[in-house]
This record gives sequence, structure tokens and C-alpha cells, in this order.
Amino acid sequence: MSKHLFPDHQTAHPIDGMDGASFPDAAGDASRGGSRMNVVVIQPRLLDRECFCSFLKFHEPRFNVAAFGSREEWLATGNAAAASVVVLSIGSAKLSEPAVANSLRQATNDLSPVPVVVLGDSADLAHILRALECGARGYIPSSVGLAICVEAIKLAIAGGTFIPANPVMALSKVIEGSDTCQQFSGMFTPRQTDVVMALRRGKANKIIAYELNMRESTVKVHIRNIMRKLRATNRTEVACKINELLMPEMAARG
Repeated sequence: MSKHLFPDHQTAHPIDGMDGASFPDAAGDASRGGSRMNVVVIQPRLLDRECFCSFLKFHEPRFNVAAFGSREEWLATGNAAAASVVVLSIGSAKLSEPAVANSLRQATNDLSPVPVVVLGDSADLAHILRALECGARGYIPSSVGLAICVEAIKLAIAGGTFIPANPVMALSKVIEGSDTCQQFSGMFTPRQTDVVMALRRGKANKIIAYELNMRESTVKVHIRNIMRKLRATNRTEVACKINELLMPEMAARG
């Protein structure tokens, strides 16, 4: 096992009055109302571990939370079968490194069928997809808020897989922009295509100039040329005609 990914030098830190050996009695949970969920947090850094677990309990009282410094410590308790989900922190470790990816893959195999949700620093989509390829049932970047963390954990318990929206949306825009550039290559220059897409999103000239690193006067020239090519009389008409041009392609995708 790769020690730099799952270090074992920290001691287990029980939460909710647990001794690290067992979760609270299920009958007692039922008597308090609601369905309790047993969440194991594996985080090598003690302060991060304590803060994260405390906030989890604050945001979702139905969580029974047990925290450990390593996967080995938790498995040593013999209580693995009682867990509803495992939140495994990998920090800044790079899943592009074979040793790190293999460690995560081994961990998800060892913990199966308990779902594993990875908590990491990177929000790169390739990194996130790599975590899923290694068997994780979700990836929570450290850039999201705690409320999202709670929902991601509950989604994994319910059998779903959590992927943060921002990286996916960013990729969608890249794909859309690439397809659009290809479609408009015979009609507009590359810079005019950039301006067209900005107009389609309703952006003002100053914003377009800033985002495309050009003068506002240059943006106005591009807009005039775009309007001439589309035989449009204003910006709104440009956006409408562009949407009409893209409509058949969007319908074909659907």
C-alpha cells in the first residue's frame, strides 16, 4: 500500500462518543427518528479530520461519524461491514501517478461493497474521472461547500455517483465551442466566431473585449461585419439567427 496516499502514523480519532470499534445501536437510532447513516472519514491530518467530521454532524444530524488517520486503522477495528459510506481524503495526491491510482483502486476493492467517496484538492475533470475509474462512487473537490459534501455523501449511500458540476460544464463549453467553430469556419473568421458566441450569451462589448483580450473598438468592428454577413440589424437579431443556425445540430444531438 502506498504510504504517501494512505499514511498510517496517526491514531484513530472517534467521533460521536465512538471507540472506533462499533457504530451506535441501530435500534437506538430508530428510536431517535429518521434513518441513521454510518459515515467513516479517513483523513491523515488530525485537525482537518476533526473539523470536517464536526461540520458533517452539524449539517446532517442523521450521520454517525467515525474518523481514522488511515484505512488500515479502520479495517483493524473489524467494523467495516457496518459502514454506509467511506469518505477517503487523498489531499493533493495526483491520480495521474500510477502508484496513487493503484492505491485508490486497491482501497475501493478492499472496502467493497461499501461505497467510497474521494475528497481531494484537484478539481480537474481528468483527475475526477480517474478517481471514478479506480472504483470511487464520487469525487468531492476541496473547493466546494460543506452542504454539497453532505449531499454527495448521501447520494453515494443511495447508490448514485457524485461528480462536481463546474468541471463538467467547463468541458461542455469547450465541446460546444469546438463544434461551433467547425460549423462557422466557412462563414466567420476565428475571432468573429468568438465574438458571435459571446453575443449569443448576451455579453456586453466591454466584457467581450476583456475576455477576448481586444479593444472595444475592435469588438464593434467585428460586430458590424457579423451583422453584415448575417444581414442582421442589431445584436439581438444576431443572437436569434445564430441560434437558428445551431438549432438543427442541437436537435440532432438530442
